[in-house]
Amino acid sequence: MADGEAFHQETERLVLRDWRETDWDEFLRLTNAPAVMRWLGGVMDDEGIAKARERIESYRRDHGHTFWVVERRNDGGHLSGEMLGFCGLKRANQPGGPIGDMEIGWRLREDAWGRGYAREAAERALQVGFLDYSAPHIIALTAERNVGSWRLMERLGMARRRDLDFNSPDFDPELGTIIAYSITRAEWDANSTPQSGAAA
Repeated sequence: MADGEAFHQETERLVLRDWRETDWDEFLRLTNAPAVMRWLGGVMDDEGIAKARERIESYRRDHGHTFWVVERRNDGGHLSGEMLGFCGLKRANQPGGPIGDMEIGWRLREDAWGRGYAREAAERALQVGFLDYSAPHIIALTAERNVGSWRLMERLGMARRRDLDFNSPDFDPELGTIIAYSITRAEWDANSTPQSGAAA
């Protein structure tokens, strides 16, 4: 994907796309909640919100990819415009972690959990990372006690990487351990069939 090109990908039930100015209030209303933010440092105050937005915008500006908006399509396949959260790619930047590696991440509203949306969005993000950005491997990080997150990593075919674990109080101040998973391009090739739907 060329730098500056608008990002738009469609899966069977979802759309992943670039952010619009009007998205931010809705995204925060849906996701800046105790259950969603439990393993992400807690509900954000105004300063945290401003920093989070700057990070997401900087990923796109500096690397051409970011955590994209995820919308649900209706049963007829047309866009419903219903925001579910985000999913996408960044360059790992947390102190102590594998700085610079391509990292996949997701954050969906609580009432969208358990329906396979995160996996569907993440599978497309992995495809984009490997096919459009030629990543040799992609990592994922989460708090050790965030069981739902690392189980999704395993369902995506990612392997536990204890050698990349590190300590950080940012997401789980009590335990402070961030665990890592990864998948290589060869592993992804062996287990995946590219989904239909091209960038627009």
